[in-house]
Amino acid sequence: MKKLGAKQKAELLGTLKARFEENKSRHKGISWEKVEAKLEANPLKLATIAEMERTGGEPDVVSYDKKAGEYAFFDCAKESPSERRSLCYDAEALASRKQNKPKGSAVKMAADMGAELLSEEEYRMLQTLGDYDTKTSSWLRTPEKIRSLGGAIFGDYRFDTVFVYHNGAESYYAARGFRCSVRV
Repeated sequence: MKKLGAKQKAELLGTLKARFEENKSRHKGISWEKVEAKLEANPLKLATIAEMERTGGEPDVVSYDKKAGEYAFFDCAKESPSERRSLCYDAEALASRKQNKPKGSAVKMAADMGAELLSEEEYRMLQTLGDYDTKTSSWLRTPEKIRSLGGAIFGDYRFDTVFVYHNGAESYYAARGFRCSVRV
């Protein structure tokens, strides 16, 4: 992953700061100055966040882990990011498709960005901050037991409820993408 140029970095930090200020309920008790200092000190993580932004994720700070000293950024776009849809779950699922292969897999695309898919626990936490995926769904990091049996999990928000369910990992849909997390 490439580091950002000075202009790109300034633009991204401006976008992130504006989003941070507009959505204070997502990160109560966290100061932008401390977040910005962490971002400045971690140019590769900032490049990951730039990719999250470029692909429609609208990343924002959602928590701070005091023990690890890290801020968690999650994709906070209202719907699953538009540039990350129509993907099967992982490379194994992509390889198993003989016809009508999608353009790629969620796990690989996230890894190429330097991020990872949200876990079920992270997805449920995100849903406490707003209503996400009311018209779309998002692949979630799938437990190995489920994946070893050919499945993968995804989540969405319908009927005032967070739903997590399953599909074959090789499936893909125009309204299903994935959400990332990165810790800085």
